[in-house]
Amino acid sequence: MSNKSKTLKQVTEMTPEARYDYLVEQVKEHKTLWSLQDLDGCVMLTTEEEDCIPMWPTEEAAASWAVDDWADCQTLAIPVDEWLERWVPGMQDDDLFVAVFPVQDDLGVVIPPYELEERLAPKKRH
Repeated sequence: MSNKSKTLKQVTEMTPEARYDYLVEQVKEHKTLWSLQDLDGCVMLTTEEEDCIPMWPTEEAAASWAVDDWADCQTLAIPVDEWLERWVPGMQDDDLFVAVFPVQDDLGVVIPPYELEERLAPKKRH
């Protein structure tokens, strides 16, 4: 079964590393990352060491987090070009990390934004 035909339930049950691969695959195909925002801006997650902005591969996956304390949040579509040009440098300047495709009981892989940038837009070697 290809990743394209997996349901949200199947994808959320994957390992954090597999969800990271799935996010990269989906973003490359659909050219969009998804997050959540409220009236104050993008939502943030905090690990013991890092402040993170969660990113999901689909609107459906992002919307599945808009419950309980986050029930008033809206999904936010981020075109991949905008993410690479504005979000990566801005997040790095603010010492923010990416929580890659968090699910209810698992924040997922937490990485600096440049690592996701390298997966989405590999630099050409001369």
